[in-house]
Amino acid sequence: MSENYRDLPPGSYSFKVASKGFNDVWGEPSSFNFTILPPWWQSWWAYGIYFIILAFLGYRFHLYQKGRTLKKAEEVAQQKELAQAKEIKKAYAELKATQTQLIQAEKMASLGELTAGIAHEIQNPLNFVNNFSEVNRELIEELKEERAKSKKERDEQLQEELLTDIDQNLEKISHHGKRADSIVKGMLQHSRASSGEKEPTDINILADEYLRLAYHGLRAKDKSFNATMETNFDQKIGKIAIIPQDMGRVILNLITNAFHAVQERKKQGKEGYEPTVSVVTKKLSTSSGAGGIEIEVKDNGNGIPKKIIQRIFEPFFTTKPSGRGTGLGLSMSYEIVTKGHGGTLKVNSKEGEGTTFTIILPAKKATKKTKTAKPTNP
Repeated sequence: MSENYRDLPPGSYSFKVASKGFNDVWGEPSSFNFTILPPWWQSWWAYGIYFIILAFLGYRFHLYQKGRTLKKAEEVAQQKELAQAKEIKKAYAELKATQTQLIQAEKMASLGELTAGIAHEIQNPLNFVNNFSEVNRELIEELKEERAKSKKERDEQLQEELLTDIDQNLEKISHHGKRADSIVKGMLQHSRASSGEKEPTDINILADEYLRLAYHGLRAKDKSFNATMETNFDQKIGKIAIIPQDMGRVILNLITNAFHAVQERKKQGKEGYEPTVSVVTKKLSTSSGAGGIEIEVKDNGNGIPKKIIQRIFEPFFTTKPSGRGTGLGLSMSYEIVTKGHGGTLKVNSKEGEGTTFTIILPAKKATKKTKTAKPTNP
């Protein structure tokens, strides 16, 4: 008798065999222990390899999913950034346009301050022109009468005197006509956008002109206002290279602020107070020979409080009541001096005594117009 045991699963087995004798008695069984090993792909080390492979594949899948998620998040973030960039660009363009409008409004406001002063300054030379024209008309009539006489009756000396007087009056008419013309041109130049070109300019004439225009402009608004104007112009300066429209606005702004400061202190009614505004120019020099130009605008008003003096050059900062200032005057002046001309603008103030603004410009003399970068507006 035979028995086949096939396809036994891996494991440990015990094979026992017992024999039966002729007397039907079973003998002691014999046993055989054996073990069937699993195939290599089912071994423990194979399962270890399977685990490592699965873990690696799982990790790679995790990285893949993470990469896709990050990429998608980056794409979403990039789209948001692009959208935000477009919004920022649009907002910046709108702010730039608004800033330009505000700066122009500030320029027009300063021009408005000058209107009455300009009218006063133009009236004076026009009065001279009219008066000398009328005198010349009378002198010409007198000369005609003398010329109508016979040669024997003519007074040659009188004719020469009349002609001399007419000629002198014509020179005066020309002088005052040019004076009126320069005032009008200055007004137009002040109202126009800056060309950005530096021109040879007499800073003393510029400062003196804006000092008088600002004073008469304030006087026209408040007839009770009066102030002492002091000037000390260094004639050694000559003409320097500046952008006249821009530097004119700076000087006008500082002088106008000075007049407002002394006006406010005058209203306090302090006995013995004499409102005074002074403008001083000075040619600076150093041991190396290089130097600069200093322009000082000083007032004896109430001064600027310490708690706000550090902020006066900030855009839109103002101590004036609502509707009386844009807060761009000093910030615009600072930009023009520092960025437009490479100079410095400093302030020194003491409460109860007054304020001094000092402009220092590089001493660059110009023989022709030179293009310069326009200053960036707050």
